[in-house]
Amino acid sequence: MGTSVRHLCWELRARLLHALTADSGMSTAEYAIGTIAAAAFGAVLYTVVTGNSIVNALTAIIDRALKTPVK
Repeated sequence: MGTSVRHLCWELRARLLHALTADSGMSTAEYAIGTIAAAAFGAVLYTVVTGNSIVNALTAIIDRALKTPVK
């Protein structure tokens, strides 16, 4: 392996390690956005599940299942 190729490999390795271990301060913002998105999704899901349409649909499914004749 030539000197320039060896140097290029070491340079590439160093850049990859730096890219994998560098912390630019974005992780805090990413966690904050992820937390807000999860909370918003939870609020929407709670609203949908506790709404009358879901309760009525589940009741209809259970009633239909209980009234199905067994053959």
